Amino acid sequence: MDTSTVNEMIAVPPGQVTLSDRRTQRSWQVEVAPYRLGAFPVTQALYAQVTGARPSSAEGDRLPVEGVSWWDAVRFCNSLSRHEGLTPAYLLHADSEGVEGLAGTDGVDTTDGVEWDTAADGYRLPTEAEWEHACRAGTTGPRYGPLDDIAWYRGNSDERIHDVGGKQPNPWGLHDMLGNVWDWCWDVYDAEVYGTYRVLRGGGWFDEHWSCRASARRRSHPSYQVDDVGFRVARSSTRPPHQGDRTSHNVHIC
Repeated sequence: MDTSTVNEMIAVPPGQVTLSDRRTQRSWQVEVAPYRLGAFPVTQALYAQVTGARPSSAEGDRLPVEGVSWWDAVRFCNSLSRHEGLTPAYLLHADSEGVEGLAGTDGVDTTDGVEWDTAADGYRLPTEAEWEHACRAGTTGPRYGPLDDIAWYRGNSDERIHDVGGKQPNPWGLHDMLGNVWDWCWDVYDAEVYGTYRVLRGGGWFDEHWSCRASARRRSHPSYQVDDVGFRVARSSTRPPHQGDRTSHNVHIC
């Protein structure tokens, strides 16, 4: 089996997480429902097999895909859902950057030209609350382990990206939650101040240690593409998961 195209998902249990923003000095609590999250960032091989594209500046099947915008990540989620016979989570307006058809139904979370059908069983981006809850994995410090053991960052990366899974996972089996590439999240960062900018989490291979913390937040325009930003996929749970359950799907695109 070519593990570079295996989409392994980890069951994340429900819980509560406290988010904070250093810029505004604000904190808020969020209840997180059970869901599933990719054990690794989406690899270049998986991205290429689903989309036919290789946008990254570095080359390697097991490297995280980078050079992808938030819109690219949303489109990938829908494409992967269709390939696996699942209902796409996102409905994209015809005038949005993720052109895919008209939307406008009830029971959706709407923002900036795209709607999230929360009842869909397909792939999606995690919310930032889901992301931080999964990153912490029951731990309470800024990181789930010693940084050199769990993350590629400026202090140990030789200023380059690395294959996924090369560092120790967190207690729930999730790799590269800190370092290597930032993860796009669903959320708008601060609509009043930054408009459509989206949340990024986790830190990357070129970041200093202070950016590689469970609580660190970054923002960027949804069309932004750079060599230390990627993403991982999530799915809403259709049944109560057992913590740490793993499911794997080997993606074959005809």
